[in-house]
Formats: sequence, structure tokens, C-alpha cells
Amino acid sequence: MDRTLAERTKYFDNAATTFPKPEVVYKAMDEFYRNYGVNAGRSSYKLARKATDLIDETRELLAEMVSFNKTERIIFTPSATIAMNQIISGLEWDEDKTVYITPFEHNAIIRPLRYIEKKYNIKIKTMPFNSLTFELDIDRLKKDFEKDSPNYLFMSHVSNVTGFILPIDEIITCADKYNSVTVLDCAQSMGLIPISLQKLKVDYLVFAGHKTLYGPFGIAGYIDNSKIGLKEFIIGGTGSDSLNYFMPESYPSKYEAASQNICAIAGLNASLKWIKEIGIDNIRDKELKLTKQLVGGLEDIYGVAMYMPKDIIKHVGIVSCNLDDYKPEDLGMILDEDYGIAVRTGYHCAADIHSFLGTKHRGGTVRLSLGYFNEESDVDYLIENLKQL
Repeated sequence: MDRTLAERTKYFDNAATTFPKPEVVYKAMDEFYRNYGVNAGRSSYKLARKATDLIDETRELLAEMVSFNKTERIIFTPSATIAMNQIISGLEWDEDKTVYITPFEHNAIIRPLRYIEKKYNIKIKTMPFNSLTFELDIDRLKKDFEKDSPNYLFMSHVSNVTGFILPIDEIITCADKYNSVTVLDCAQSMGLIPISLQKLKVDYLVFAGHKTLYGPFGIAGYIDNSKIGLKEFIIGGTGSDSLNYFMPESYPSKYEAASQNICAIAGLNASLKWIKEIGIDNIRDKELKLTKQLVGGLEDIYGVAMYMPKDIIKHVGIVSCNLDDYKPEDLGMILDEDYGIAVRTGYHCAADIHSFLGTKHRGGTVRLSLGYFNEESDVDYLIENLKQL
């Protein structure tokens, strides 16, 4: 029997979306549409109540994963980008506001903030990291905070380009006395790295269902751990309080206009249960083992440059590299067409990091990103074929 294209492909683009998904995800989404594919919160009949229960249970699973006890403050959105836009547009802005970001941010943060900068003339400052060691210059950061105190901090927990785990605890500790609002992008970490909102002083945590949570596209969101409250950004029907011209004041309805993507929530529900069964530590251990194998293999190839910290414990399974004499896009095309290897090439939706790494002139990097369903044989195959080039 002929194998499918997916079966013939060695997949190393898990930072874009984890693939394949656990089998239970596919089954849960199929079961939803076949057996109770109706809207939730709009009617009182049994099928609608079952859909509502599914949404509620999924909030509970997410809350349990990050040690959070206010399930109603978990807001679902279609994507992490929309979640970030809801947060940024819901905050208070004027020309006196100072925002700090890192060099590692995704355009889901950078572009909305640059839009706000243009509109309100805010100040955006980049935290000082060493481009060779990736170390945070903590003394300089403290001086920067003293000179321009932070109103808002936006940080990736894990860089989608380098796989670097940012020292978020240090940064939050430095900012603590300024009562700044902290927004943490966990698109590349939630479900892979243990997170506790009982310990971590984060106001808003953004998650993406289709990445390290191993769920489908179309479901993401944010966890509101703040005391300030956001202005509404997306306005519309909520399925209840329909005679009210304005959005309800209660969570989560105030921030969840329109019908939910319940099929995607069903998939996320299944993936969260799968992660709980496998164990976050076991998923992380397997990915770390594969990362060490990948890095070791790349180190043996002449002309390969990798962009990552030396301490691999500060790293997840995302490795950006370049190979002498090859543009990233050309190398990616060769790996795909000649060897059936799928990688990501280019700038990876991150505007600032390539100036930081010095890779802008090269056309970015080749990104190799691992997931739970990669095996040692996949890494061996990749390394063997890179050595032939």
C-alpha cells in the first residue's frame, strides 16, 4: 500500500504546530460533530448542555495544568495572536506608558505593540540580553527600570526561533516593585514546561492549543490572573443576557463574544487528558533527549552554525541553524524535495531576533523543531542527509 505524504515526511516543524496529534484528538473531534455537534450556552436541551460541560471541563483541565483556581478567568480565543490582541487592546494606553519586551518576541506581540506605539507614542524598550551567550544583563536591566520604570512587560516564555527558555523569574523579580503588568507568551511552553500561577507573578498567560498542548488549530486563549481587568475588544453575542446592549460584566462572557469553536475545544480537551496521562516531565525528558542527539549531530557537521545557549537545560527542542554556502530557503527546499524532510526556513514571524542573532542578511535561519512523536531514527536520518550536502 502506498504511504501518504505525511507518512513519507520526516517532520521537524513542531514549533509551527505539533504534528501528528495524539490519536485521541482526532477521535474526540470526530465524535463531537457526529454525536453532539451543537452550540453551547444558547439553549437548555441535553445536547447543548453536553457541549457546555465540555467547555467547562476543558477550562478545568487548563487550570489544573498551571495551578490556577479561577476557571472562569480562562478565556478562549481562536488563536494566540487574537488572545494577545485582546490583551494589548484591552489595556490602558497613553504617551506616558513604557513597555519592555525581549529580543525574542513573536510578531503576535511586536506588531500590536508597534501599532500602539504609533497611535499613542508610547515608549518600547528591549531588555538587554547577550547575543552570544543569551545571558540577561540583570544589572543593566535594573538600571533601565530605575530610569524608565516599566508599566507593562511582554515576554515569551520560550523563543519560537531559538528554543531558549527565558529567565522570566529574574525579570519579574526585578520589576516587582514597579507594579508593572506582566504578559507571558506560553505558546511554546505550556504543556512542555511546568508552570504554576500560584508561584509565578504573571497577570496574563497566553496559550496556543495547536503547539505544545498537542491540540488542533482554532483554539487558544489567555488566563487572566490580574487585578486590573481589560476593556472589551471583541463585541457581540454571548448566548445569554441578550437584551443587554453591552457585554456582560461577568467572566468569561465579557471577553468571549460569538460562538465557540467547540470541535477544536473537544480536541484540546482530549490532548490535555493525554498530556496528563503521559506526564509533562516525560514529554520534556523525551524532547530533551532528542535535542541532545540533534545538537550533537549538528556539531559534527562542518560549516553548521547554531544559535542557542550552551546550557541545553535552558533550551527546548527548537534548534535554529545555518549551513555555509546555503541560503536557509534553499537548504529547506533541498531537504524537502530530495529527502522528504520538513523544516521551517526564514524569519519565523519574529522581527527583532534576527538583528539580535545577526542572521537578517542571511535570510534568517533553518529551524529544526522536535516534538513528542519524533524518534531517534528521525534525527539520525536528518543528520545523515545533512552530512551529504
